[in-house]
Amino acid sequence: MAIYHPNEQPAPSYDSHTHLNDDQLFFDVPAYLGRAHEFQVLEMNIVGYNQVGNERALAIAQENDGVYAILGYQPEDTPDFDEEALKVLAAQLHEDKVVAVGETGLDYHWDTDPAIQKAAFLAQIKLAKENDLPVVIHNREAFDDVYQILTENDVKKAVIHSFSGTPEQAKAFADLGYYISFSGVVTFKKAEEVREAAKVVPLEQILVETDAPYLAPVPNRGKTNEPGWTKYVIDSLAETLGMTADDLAGQTKQNAHRIFLNHD
Repeated sequence: MAIYHPNEQPAPSYDSHTHLNDDQLFFDVPAYLGRAHEFQVLEMNIVGYNQVGNERALAIAQENDGVYAILGYQPEDTPDFDEEALKVLAAQLHEDKVVAVGETGLDYHWDTDPAIQKAAFLAQIKLAKENDLPVVIHNREAFDDVYQILTENDVKKAVIHSFSGTPEQAKAFADLGYYISFSGVVTFKKAEEVREAAKVVPLEQILVETDAPYLAPVPNRGKTNEPGWTKYVIDSLAETLGMTADDLAGQTKQNAHRIFLNHD
């Protein structure tokens, strides 16, 4: 797998899901943005997950060109998603540079009450529909319930974040018109099933992401991830799909513009 260096100037790309609002990265946002730009990662979404994460995501987006905010409550933080939090989130969605609701969804790996998760998921879906925004979905060990909730509530615009399921699951989501976002997981040696899943998703519905500071891609696996390493995700995924890295960077950037920015 090719490894890009900044002076090679790869094609501009869009990290569709990153957490510069996380404590591990928030202390030095300018440095991480600078390194991302060196690798031509010129646009990105900062994704919220709770009150603090949402406030930070909004601030980072509004202070930097090419940076956008996605606001919501992730499954493990849904016990804090009370009526007041709902009101605050509803107001924040009207702020400049907010492009989606999320990350929201279901995660059955941890012990957060599924009933609480589902209630928060439904409330955030309602907000997204009211504001004509896509929903960014966190799905971990909960495919059946996530799929059922999305279809029963007629969700038209959604992104499945950091996809790590089967080809059958990828096709089920893609057939609904959803975008499927692939992270550093595609670079992992044992993630053959995820790479096979990428092959069944229409190219016009594929996104790339880092989910930084988590899921650092090979050759940096185990380190603190950062948006600039989107390039390694693109390298690996392009190889899987039989494309050049530059072509995939261009296609996924165009896809991100379509779903998040309403640009064709």
